Amino acid sequence: MRRAGPATPDSPSPSRAFERRARISRLACCLVGFSSAFGCLVGCAKVDTGAAVNTDAGSTGDGTAPWDASAVVDIAIRGEVGSVISVDGGDLGLNCTRALRAVIRDFKGVMTNAMDVKHPDFDVPVVSELGIVGPMIGSDQKPVYAAPATSMLMHGPDLFAQWYRDVPDVNMKFEIDLALTPHATKAGTFVYDNDMFFPIDTMGFGNQYQAHNYHFTSELHFKFPYRGGEEFTFRGDDDLWLFVNGHLAIDLGGVHIAQTGTVRLDEKAAAFGIVPNNTYQMDIFHAERHPSDSTFHIETTLQCIDNVVIP
Repeated sequence: MRRAGPATPDSPSPSRAFERRARISRLACCLVGFSSAFGCLVGCAKVDTGAAVNTDAGSTGDGTAPWDASAVVDIAIRGEVGSVISVDGGDLGLNCTRALRAVIRDFKGVMTNAMDVKHPDFDVPVVSELGIVGPMIGSDQKPVYAAPATSMLMHGPDLFAQWYRDVPDVNMKFEIDLALTPHATKAGTFVYDNDMFFPIDTMGFGNQYQAHNYHFTSELHFKFPYRGGEEFTFRGDDDLWLFVNGHLAIDLGGVHIAQTGTVRLDEKAAAFGIVPNNTYQMDIFHAERHPSDSTFHIETTLQCIDNVVIP
């Protein structure tokens, strides 16, 4: 171990150096952008103020040369001050939340009188069908129809295009929030778990003499910071397609009992074109097309959700 020499103006004493690091860390923490005063205090309390700090802002230990606050912010953004960098994604310009914004569109799934025209894609047989959508999301950030013109479940691209677009007299749109909560036993994992996912009962076109409103689609879009090691799992029914950076990552197409799909981002990073410490978008498209069950379960280690509104 090298013995510390006497303190000089160019070589601040250990106590001054420690104080300088603490001041820089506290300021950087608050400037990086915690969402509340409490969050800032908690985040700063976790900073390793003993970590080495290397700045170009001049001496800060004896007060003779004031340091540059902009340099401190830049250091914090680059993650060079201990653990100052925000684990929630604020350093990447994200407005983090743990409430997923879902757009729900109601459809007529059954005929309730002679004048009604039900949507042909709803209230169809129970059959799984992969490949309904293509491997890449469309330029309008909607799934691209890739199934045959007709099948047991599908009736062509024009009718499928109505699933996730507003069409007067065909669907009715609602917006809801799905709160992600900490997993009871898995640290760093967040869940939404609903085995009775009927968010628009009695709304829209109504339950159509059914126990619930069974005929609707769900659409979610959000940005997230990819750090490395994140996973996303969905379990539910009926159709579910999940895209990461425009690439189809989970295909649970068709009308079926609850099925599960998981994407481990590290395993697909090269295929999806994603690199750690960057921001990417996830797009989720779901449909409930047949009585009697509706399950919607999310389990993820994503630490930040920044909702995106897609018309």
